[in-house]
Amino acid sequence: MITGGQSFVSAPPAFSADGRLLLVCSGRTVSVFSTATAMLVSELEGHEGDVTAVVVVPPPAGAAATPAAKLASNCWTAGLDGVLIYWDFVAAEAVRKVQVGLPVHSMVIPNICRTSKGAEVSTPFAFVSVEDTSKPVNEPKALRGQMRIYDLTKGRKVGYLLAETRKPEKIVASSSGEFLGITNKRKLHIWRIPTKDFKHDKIRKIKLRHTKNLTTLAFHPSEGIVAAGDVTGRILIWRGFGNAKFSESSAKSKVDEGRDGVRGNDDADTCTTWHWHSSRVRFLKFSSDGAYLFSGGLEGVIVVWQLDTGKRRYKPRLGSPLLFFVDSPDSSISCVSCTNNQVYLLKMPNMEVMRSIAGIKLPTASPSLGGSDRVVYGFDYTNKLVAIPTEDYCIQFYNLFENTEVSELQVCERNFQPVDDITMYISLVSLSIDGSLMCTVDVKLPEEELGGLVTLKFWNHGSSAGNYFLSTVIYEPHSDAGVSAVAFRPGRNMAVSSSFGGNFKVWVQSLSSQSSNERNYAGWRCQSVGSYKKKPMTAAAFSADGSVLAVAAESVITLWDPDSNALVGVIAETLSPITNLSFVGTSVFLMSLCQSSRPEVTVWNVSNLSMQWAYSIYAEAACCSPDGNEFAVLTLLSCPDGGTSTEQNGAILLFNAESPNPVASWSVKKARGGSISFVKGDVSSKDKETMLLVYVNGSHEYVIFDPRKREELVVSRNIDKKVQAEELALIGYASIYGELPKLESKKEVSDVPFIPSDRPWETIFSGSSHVLPPLTKLCSAFLSSLLEKRPVANE
Repeated sequence: MITGGQSFVSAPPAFSADGRLLLVCSGRTVSVFSTATAMLVSELEGHEGDVTAVVVVPPPAGAAATPAAKLASNCWTAGLDGVLIYWDFVAAEAVRKVQVGLPVHSMVIPNICRTSKGAEVSTPFAFVSVEDTSKPVNEPKALRGQMRIYDLTKGRKVGYLLAETRKPEKIVASSSGEFLGITNKRKLHIWRIPTKDFKHDKIRKIKLRHTKNLTTLAFHPSEGIVAAGDVTGRILIWRGFGNAKFSESSAKSKVDEGRDGVRGNDDADTCTTWHWHSSRVRFLKFSSDGAYLFSGGLEGVIVVWQLDTGKRRYKPRLGSPLLFFVDSPDSSISCVSCTNNQVYLLKMPNMEVMRSIAGIKLPTASPSLGGSDRVVYGFDYTNKLVAIPTEDYCIQFYNLFENTEVSELQVCERNFQPVDDITMYISLVSLSIDGSLMCTVDVKLPEEELGGLVTLKFWNHGSSAGNYFLSTVIYEPHSDAGVSAVAFRPGRNMAVSSSFGGNFKVWVQSLSSQSSNERNYAGWRCQSVGSYKKKPMTAAAFSADGSVLAVAAESVITLWDPDSNALVGVIAETLSPITNLSFVGTSVFLMSLCQSSRPEVTVWNVSNLSMQWAYSIYAEAACCSPDGNEFAVLTLLSCPDGGTSTEQNGAILLFNAESPNPVASWSVKKARGGSISFVKGDVSSKDKETMLLVYVNGSHEYVIFDPRKREELVVSRNIDKKVQAEELALIGYASIYGELPKLESKKEVSDVPFIPSDRPWETIFSGSSHVLPPLTKLCSAFLSSLLEKRPVANE
């Protein structure tokens, strides 16, 4: 079983102490990437729930600049399984676990010292934000969020609850570990932590208020300044916060006359407001020297604010809304996480994009065409790729076996702005079974019922998997009607497109060689047009040998000869319009799906134009094996009262087309918006290709398994994952002079006698180190060999 497709942007990543590794939360694991190559180095597997926080253990106070501190390779992780795990992330080994018992949504570990036997000892304390699952979810005023303290050395909870909130909030710590903060609606909660001789009863707290809901905050690295962003895009800068309550003396803060922008009796000197973002601020981060403030949000732009003057500069065109910004300990490299499941590595201070870590594109909200909300994935059966439309008018080709992005193809030449309304989207992607041809349909939405456009594009395969070049563009292939389906004829350069407007068109490819280019450009033209009683054509499919074309005319299945475009048969009507048609391998059976208010899965016998069997179940997706007579259906489980289907739970049913009894079944989660497909496996011992089934859920996480084996669909280690071995840094002598050659040990080692030579520089260091002459002899001979003797001229 192979799993993949996890989100890389569900939580902030973390750099190692030397900045050479980046630890990224990815589902139930932590993926360790090299910042030099952006390749996967190792994975930390041990959590039974999604990982929500990773914290690299900081070096002890006063040791941050030592070489040993840069070699530190330990971290703590927290997850929704309620467990904190201490790791050696270079060896990918779990060292110890601390049980919390409740889902952990956020965690910070300040650098805290404790006095033990008269000496200060660095003691790790974890401040965690947990969810109290004992309180009802439906009650709006229930305080389900809690902030707790755990002594990681003793593995137990200490002190009292720091705060209770409606939901678990993200905890932010200052770089010194002296301050912690969270946003809670329109208030900022800030705690001062005694970093020396820590005692939980010495923790002090203040609140800063605002008129809008706050979304994020950041602490200045050296001064009493805190910044916070709100839902309207404003950034607030409080200076001198906590001077009254956090100071050791009992001195009061400044009088109200000098507290510009501070609300009421809030403990701060001044409050300044900046505004550039058009919507909520997603992250704030001060530079290591405190001179600049970084902010980001929906616009996909990093804004760099000069703290003293308020002037700003920008890092634009990151292509997606921003989520997190993290810098390395030496501030030479930073990373920014985007909503498109991509992490960019930036070279500071000019923020040049060096490399990117790209995961599978996450689901996007796109309007549907013709009342259909079907998923528009395309699967490359031969090359084991999935083609996923993205919100920036591209198609991402993702390798399912290696869990890596192969390429990204720009379908529409149009600039994408995350803040703009959706005016164009890709409604359909279809690939031939061998992956040599691809067809896409993009739709431009009308503005005030004017200017809508449907475009059909054919693509030819390039030199490598996932590489396609545009062959033909057809504007409004079915007049002003939308395209419901596209299917390729096996073994032939022929395709069919069906339309909600009441017809289907057969397209053929013609090759034309050009001497100026080695590539033969292929143009597509319409060969024939067909219709049936002017009914909407909702689905289409070719048989395995390509001799029969099946087109669904709403609730009627029509059979055609694709070469002559002649109607050869009609199968009886279904209860509701058909949305999916597929021939079951090389058999005589045809499978159809109805996904309306009266859902149904039906198997038809094409040879006698009759129904074989039918089930009244709602199928989210279905796929047929290219060989044999098996097909799989992804169904949504109904509620106990027989109402609507649930969003999360579902089942995969494997059928033999001849029998209505499922051969096998698997329970799955996040079935809404999911899809399934058969992919080609490896060659077995009997020289026969294995057929694997891939399930992609609504969050674009996927699992690949052998449907003929009985195995539970749970997250497991990717057995075929290609992991790059990380090159360890050279230290000590090797970092200056390079590594010494490895010499094979010999049983007998002959002694090398010391014999003076007239040319000592040639033999002075020859022989093994343990038989070299004393240093007093070597030094004088070596220095004299570097001197050039010249005759002295007589004056």
